Amino acid sequence: MRVLLAFDKFKDALGAPDACAAAARALAAKRPGWTLDPCPLADGGEGFGPILTGAAHGEIVRATVTGPRGRPAEGILGLVRLERIPNPARALLRLPALPADARVAVIEMASASGLALLATAERDVWQTSTAGTGELIRIAVARGAAAIVLGIGGSATNDLGLGALGALGLEFLDSGGNSVSPPVPARWREITRLAGRPATSLPPVRIACDVTNPLLGPRGAAATYGPQKGLRPGDLARLDHEGARLALMLCTHFSRPDALMEAAGTGAAGGISFGLMAATGAELLPGFDLVSAWLDLEARLARADVVLTGEGRFDDSSLQGKGPGAVAARALALGKQVHVFAGRTTVVQPPPGLSLHSITPDGTPLEQALPRAAEFLEQKVRVAFG
Repeated sequence: MRVLLAFDKFKDALGAPDACAAAARALAAKRPGWTLDPCPLADGGEGFGPILTGAAHGEIVRATVTGPRGRPAEGILGLVRLERIPNPARALLRLPALPADARVAVIEMASASGLALLATAERDVWQTSTAGTGELIRIAVARGAAAIVLGIGGSATNDLGLGALGALGLEFLDSGGNSVSPPVPARWREITRLAGRPATSLPPVRIACDVTNPLLGPRGAAATYGPQKGLRPGDLARLDHEGARLALMLCTHFSRPDALMEAAGTGAAGGISFGLMAATGAELLPGFDLVSAWLDLEARLARADVVLTGEGRFDDSSLQGKGPGAVAARALALGKQVHVFAGRTTVVQPPPGLSLHSITPDGTPLEQALPRAAEFLEQKVRVAFG
């Protein structure tokens, strides 16, 4: 019996590799003769860099960069040889012709500019910056990267990527010609003009993103994701107004059409996708499709007899979404036996062949359940296959 273990992270509790490892321990104890195929998933956020880099047998680089509130953070980037990226993933990247031994950098924004790096009281979109992400891009270029793949999930920011662009060499000036640094939203009113270009000669940048929000408006970056990053409801209009002014300034400076602000995905990660698209010509590509192709997920699903997947919460919308929901739906279509393990499962009518398992014991408070997620997952898998 061959089992595919394709878990995503359990938010604030368990990384995807750790979830796969917990399930593997349980199965090894209960079904020692089974063949296990661990395949941790990533959505562009936490784990994106190590998971994709590890799958392509690349090198992980850790560097001290500027965190979202200015403190040092350990940023993560991977370097992989182009020839080790599966052909379907290479096709999605749409890179220019490069030698087989060219190195591609895989950068995880969450490690440098992520929400998880801040305590709840520190989360404030007026004060957070993407500078550390720009520093990781700069490090990747210095190490010879011929292309950059950026995962932008889990950000703490809403700065249009200005912090990252500043780290790459763009200047933000006030009416007296003085530098405005860092260019966080709290200081946007001071900025009257831009100067220079990213000093580093950047290779092609590809942004892995499944978000379709535009930059501004009721479905924009601030309206949709600002509250979880500390934005107060009464400040939304002011942030969007100032954001529109700076976005227009970027479009003018880099000779981009104003309509770029309305493009799907420009509101991802507080607008960093917009900033990089405007300033560097970065391109968006579907994040889960890229991860699936990079991990050769389709072939691994076809080889499996049983599929285990899961994440922190699994509900009806999960089956129409990405990550574990997409894995479950595809596995069911292939006629596989599918088990979903999640902190909570609330699917009203599971499709035939789908077994749902809530790992959190009834009555366990969230603050107690989170640190015991691996234990609870292992226990539930043991019960399911006992």
